Amino acid sequence: MSLKANVLKTYWLEHAWLGTSVEPGVALEAGADGRIAALRTGVPTPPPGAEVLRGLTVPGLANAHSHAFHRALRSLVQVGSGTFWTWREFMYQVAQNLTPDSYFALARAVYAEMALAGITDVGEFHYVHHAPGGVPYADPNAMGEALIEAAAAAGIRITLLDTAYLSSGFGEAPNPHQLRFSDGTAEAWAERASALKPREHALIGAAIHSVRAVPAGQLATVARWAEERQAPLHVHLSEQTAENEACRAAHGRTPTQLLADHGVLGPRTTGVHNTHLTDADIALLGATTTGTCMCPTTERDLADGIGPAGRLQHAGSPLSLGSDSHAVIDLLEEARAMELNERLSSRTRGHWTANALLTAATADGHAALGRPDAGRLEAGALADFTTIALDSVRTAGPPPRLGAETAVFAASAADVRHTVVGGRHIVRDGAHTLVPDVPAALAESIAAVRG
Repeated sequence: MSLKANVLKTYWLEHAWLGTSVEPGVALEAGADGRIAALRTGVPTPPPGAEVLRGLTVPGLANAHSHAFHRALRSLVQVGSGTFWTWREFMYQVAQNLTPDSYFALARAVYAEMALAGITDVGEFHYVHHAPGGVPYADPNAMGEALIEAAAAAGIRITLLDTAYLSSGFGEAPNPHQLRFSDGTAEAWAERASALKPREHALIGAAIHSVRAVPAGQLATVARWAEERQAPLHVHLSEQTAENEACRAAHGRTPTQLLADHGVLGPRTTGVHNTHLTDADIALLGATTTGTCMCPTTERDLADGIGPAGRLQHAGSPLSLGSDSHAVIDLLEEARAMELNERLSSRTRGHWTANALLTAATADGHAALGRPDAGRLEAGALADFTTIALDSVRTAGPPPRLGAETAVFAASAADVRHTVVGGRHIVRDGAHTLVPDVPAALAESIAAVRG
């Protein structure tokens, strides 16, 4: 399915965020190639034939870290108490029930929910590769292909971050739940991942699940695979203090230092969470311009802690945002939470401007997913954008010139009115154009995998 409009189309944006300011009356021409052909400011009324988008239009949001099947855990894991490690047992149960068909149906619904939230690009951190017990499907990439096709069916772009997951912890064999995640060795992972091919809406990247899940001697194999393809490389990093302690016991260094020793860090690499870091870790990530993907709604849901996002960015690590376990799917909430978490930990306000937070949710998120040509409203960029209502009960009142502040600090995913991908309307007036009943699709697909 093509994400291009295939015709020249003009949109009139009542208000548009152009990276540093909100401008009224902007005419945007989306070319047949799915890119912005022209952008004109100071257009007070809609040109003849233009589609009118009332509210604040911003570049499409980038969800830089997703595990689509975790959406089936929403509310289920809110019963009782526990830790990340007890939450993981529920996750394993759902993972065991996935098939290529059920994963397609679930991911299609989840990605449609993302489109309704203004997300135009998702980084899918994909590690459920094989059938239960670890037996490969007839097509060894059947599960990854299901995710790629699900994104197309939901009308959004995807960077499939095919994940190496080989060990249950620092050299230990995978446990029974993890057998379907593992290819045995990094070389076998690379052979399978090499068969995945990019297409119009899909890029192929790589991921190291964590330093506990890929033996140290095999980290370089994954990094080299990504380097040869100039592909994005993501890794869960220091999400848990227990992982840090186990890494020190096994290797005498922190996870960040271990990754640096094996050539994993660099400008195409993004560490996800980066929660429990030493000063030396922060300096290493910044010096190598390794990115940081913060997932505040998941980090708080799992009681992981508050990561040093401000210090990381100051050191030189670009920030992006993800909804991770999909406790909620709302990139505006992720942006807001990053600032508010910093306020709680520092007891001071105003660490990032609304412009900076929107940049993390747009341009820097797309760049982390291998799409530096997305996330901006400018000629030549992908014609991917979303419109947020400025007249809802949450957003009414402030002047439009404060639209960025309103979007980040007051709006929610429920305020998204339109989502356009490649110049093509995917969400119109709050309704998905390709998936007629997203709630029903979610309910049915989640019931099928909960067992």
